[in-house]
Amino acid sequence: MKRAILSIVTGLIFSLGFAQAQENQEYDKWQIRLRGVGVVPVENAEISTIGGNVSVSSTFIPELDITYFFSKNVAAELILGTTKHNVHTTNSDLSAIGGAANANVDLGDVWLLPPTLTLQYHFRPNKVWKPYVGAGVNYTIFYNPDAGNTVKDISYDNTFGFAMQLGTDINISKNIFLNLDVKNILLKTDVNVDASNLAAGLHIPAKVDINPFLLGFGVGIKF
Repeated sequence: MKRAILSIVTGLIFSLGFAQAQENQEYDKWQIRLRGVGVVPVENAEISTIGGNVSVSSTFIPELDITYFFSKNVAAELILGTTKHNVHTTNSDLSAIGGAANANVDLGDVWLLPPTLTLQYHFRPNKVWKPYVGAGVNYTIFYNPDAGNTVKDISYDNTFGFAMQLGTDINISKNIFLNLDVKNILLKTDVNVDASNLAAGLHIPAKVDINPFLLGFGVGIKF
């Protein structure tokens, strides 16, 4: 009896191992996508001295992402792209330096490089639609800031943030697929505006939430 049970258990273990090996052969480990992405900030700010809020422009960019599958359902995705945004304050009070009590201040533009790594779970309801959810981390580098024609200079602190993701792949052949993807990056930065050209020693610090939504559509290959 013991030998029979041992034989059955051994057989089950072998069968499960064989099934797992077959399952592991059913998915491609690598995917590369090229997306067009609309970047839509949901901004808010605490601005000292002059008060008001901030406005950060939306933009449209190309984006490259690389995905590696650890298993049939679990993958990691690295997202690469860079964006340029125009920035200005809204409803700021400049009366203390001889300006209007309700003014918009041009703060020029700045480039953002926000590499983002997400861990994803891919559902597989059928052979065509492959929806997924993801969450991860982001590190945003602010570079080439141009303060514009109003203030003397402006600086942004590089910062970490969190990312959330929802999307789906749509297979159109064995190795080619379309992709729809929505991300929200929880992004905050400290900003320092050097306005000493407007009033001696005037520096305006601000805490700015950018929190962009990234709305993407693209095409990918798997291998």
